[in-house]
Amino acid sequence: MTSILAFFVLICVLVFVHEYGHFWAARKCGVKVLRFSIGFGKVLWRKKDKQGTEFVFSLIPLGGYVQMYNGEPEYQLAENQSLQSKTVKQRAFIIAAGPMANFLFAILAYWSVFVIGMPTVKPVVGSVIPDSIAAKAGVLPEFEITQVNGRNVLDWEDTTLALIGKVGSKDIEISGQLIDETSPKRFYLDLTQWQVEGHKQSPLTTLGIRPKSAVIEPIIKQVVEQSPADKANLRAGDKIISVNQQEFDWLNLVEQIQLGKEVEFIIERAGERKTLSVMPVKSDKNERYVIGITPTYEPLADKYRTELKYDMLTGLQKSFEKVWSLIKSILQFIGNLITGELSIKNMGGPISMAKGAGTTAEIGFVYYLSFMALISVNLGVMNLFPIVPLDGGRLLLLAGEAIRGKALSEKVEINFQKLGMAFVLSLMIFALFNDLVHF
Repeated sequence: MTSILAFFVLICVLVFVHEYGHFWAARKCGVKVLRFSIGFGKVLWRKKDKQGTEFVFSLIPLGGYVQMYNGEPEYQLAENQSLQSKTVKQRAFIIAAGPMANFLFAILAYWSVFVIGMPTVKPVVGSVIPDSIAAKAGVLPEFEITQVNGRNVLDWEDTTLALIGKVGSKDIEISGQLIDETSPKRFYLDLTQWQVEGHKQSPLTTLGIRPKSAVIEPIIKQVVEQSPADKANLRAGDKIISVNQQEFDWLNLVEQIQLGKEVEFIIERAGERKTLSVMPVKSDKNERYVIGITPTYEPLADKYRTELKYDMLTGLQKSFEKVWSLIKSILQFIGNLITGELSIKNMGGPISMAKGAGTTAEIGFVYYLSFMALISVNLGVMNLFPIVPLDGGRLLLLAGEAIRGKALSEKVEINFQKLGMAFVLSLMIFALFNDLVHF
């Protein structure tokens, strides 16, 4: 339920921001706005302002639109109030204002996050998986990453985005130092064979890096009553020796549970070893697989923690840097998808977005706001793709008009729109299918 509500708020806010950009620019240019809609389909709520614009909220809030007067005779309005009467520059300004509003919102959201302060974890390597890309590069446990190819990184989100942008490249430098030392160290990763499988494993895991986290002992602290673990006879105090024939590792156990398949435990109880099998079930709370055990753990030491918090002026500078860094990372990600360096299986759709919204909302407001800013940047970039009906496609048509000195023929525009619609719909269907496969 949390994921659904958080996703609903996320979509409504970001659609409003995007469409308000078009709305504001249209009014600045003297274009009559007939309707401002959040959502599609049946209208659930409507209200008109003093200038005659109808504001509506519709049944399916997965998008929105701003309907502008374009010379239609039924409205009987002055010609200078129509969109088509405006210059190419004015129309381009109106179209570009939507994505720009998304970028501005992200800057303000990150600024708020940085001023409030967001507790996070330093990008310190906890362990390195044998025979992995990281292991072959010689990456050491306790190594704190401060830069990826010269780009400063502050936490694991920054680090992951920077690395994904370099998929397919060789000799990618990660620099920093061991957490208790000051002498600099650098390692060179060969990412030419890096297979990022974002839905099944974290990108860092596929690279061979397990982030430093709380020390988790192989001792079960608590077993939830009537849970799969309880029914399988797991008990508090049991020492976990292995999981699916692999030496105990909590992150590995979580990954095995998320497969939704039976998990085999070898445990030690009162000096005697037992083999028990547990079948995970989906949690009603966050739709993840669970078995109902709590581990014994030692909290992460303060030296591994940090807080992204700045004064108002520095926070504004950092928010600009963050948004620009994200735009570059997204463009690199898209470029890697086009060239085949990244599989399109890494694309997520509304289900992935809902999960992310729900998870961050549960953690705290600043994390949810940060996630909302991330999606806003994505929305802004995607809308600038040169494909009709996206804003980038409409800007491309205007560029053609500016070059020719007159509008492109209706036939060209219709054909361009048909191709664009087919592509966008195909992409949406594939992203949704990809979500369902990994759900």
